[in-house]
Amino acid sequence: MTQNPEVLLNLVDHLRGRKVLIVGDVGLDEYVIGHVRRISPEAPVPVVEVASEDMRLGLSSNVAANVASLGGIPFLVGVVGNDSTGRVFSEQLKKNQCTPDHLIVDDDRPTTRKLRVMAGQHHVVRVDFEKKKFLSAKVEEKLFKKIAELIPQCDGVILEDYAKGVLSERTVREVVSLARKHNKIVTLDPNRTSPASMYKGVDYITPNTDEALALSELGLDDLRSPSETFHEVGHHLLEKLQAKGVIITRGKDGMSAFTPSGPREGQHIPTFARAVYDVTGAGDTVIATLTLALTSGLSLEESCLLSNYAAGVVVAKIGCVSASPGEIKDFIKEHR
Repeated sequence: MTQNPEVLLNLVDHLRGRKVLIVGDVGLDEYVIGHVRRISPEAPVPVVEVASEDMRLGLSSNVAANVASLGGIPFLVGVVGNDSTGRVFSEQLKKNQCTPDHLIVDDDRPTTRKLRVMAGQHHVVRVDFEKKKFLSAKVEEKLFKKIAELIPQCDGVILEDYAKGVLSERTVREVVSLARKHNKIVTLDPNRTSPASMYKGVDYITPNTDEALALSELGLDDLRSPSETFHEVGHHLLEKLQAKGVIITRGKDGMSAFTPSGPREGQHIPTFARAVYDVTGAGDTVIATLTLALTSGLSLEESCLLSNYAAGVVVAKIGCVSASPGEIKDFIKEHR
C-alpha cells in the first residue's frame, strides 16, 4: 500500500478544480452550546446556560461543503421548503462557497433543520424539524431535469441517502443511466434502512460497518471473526450491486476496500485519527475526498488513504465540519 508521505502530500493538490454533482437530502444543522450547572426544578432535566449558537450545513450539503473546502467545485441538487430555514440555508451555502442555484423548492415540505443542544462537547438533546416522505411526481421531474442538465458539466456524481425522501430507486436508476451515458463516476453513501437493490449500478459505495451488515442481509452473527465477516459482506455487496468498489468505513479500525479483481480479504487502510471528539459528518468527508480523488485519476488505494487522512482531521472537531488541503497536508506530515 502507498504509504510514502511525500507522495501523499503531492496527491492532495490533485483534488483541486474537479466538478462534482451531489444529489440527496439537504438540511441545516443548528448548535446551541452552553454549560450545565444545575437540574431544572420543573423536571429532572439539565438546564443549559447558553454561551453561543452556530449554524452549519448538514446532510448532503455538508458533503458539498467538504468538496468546496478540498478545492473542488460542488453542484448541489436537493429539495428545500418555501420557508425561513430554506432562506437561511441558502445563505449558509454561499458562505461555504456552494451555490444554492440548483436547489428545488417544494411548498409541501419544510427545509430540514436539526437543532443540537450541547453542554461543552456533550450532546444534551437533538430536535429534528423535518418531513420524511418521497417527492411528488411533479417535484421529482424537476429533480431529474436538473440532474440531466448538470451531469455533462461534472467529473463525477455523489449520491447521499439520508432516507428523507429525495433519493428513490427511480432517482438512483436515472442518475446511474445518465452517468454511464456521459462516462461519469457515481459514488454513494447509503442508508441502512434502504434495500441494497435500490443502489444497483453505482460504481463505489461507502457504508459504515452497521450499514454494510444491514445492506448485505446476510444475518451474520457475532461468533465469526471480524475479518471473515468483512470479507463475506464486502464481496456480497460487490456482487449484489455490480459495483467497482465497496469501501467499508470502520471507525477507529480504518477502512476495508473490496474490488472484483482485488484480494479476497480486501485492502485494509488504517485510521490516522489523533483524537476523536465527534464523528458527525465524518462519512461526508470520506465520500467527498474519495470522489474528488477518483475523478482526478488517483487509484482506489490512494483515494482511500487520502479519505482516511481527511476523516482524521474532521473527527477532532465538533459537528459537521470540513477539512482543507492545508489541514490534510499538516496531518500527513504529523504521521511521517
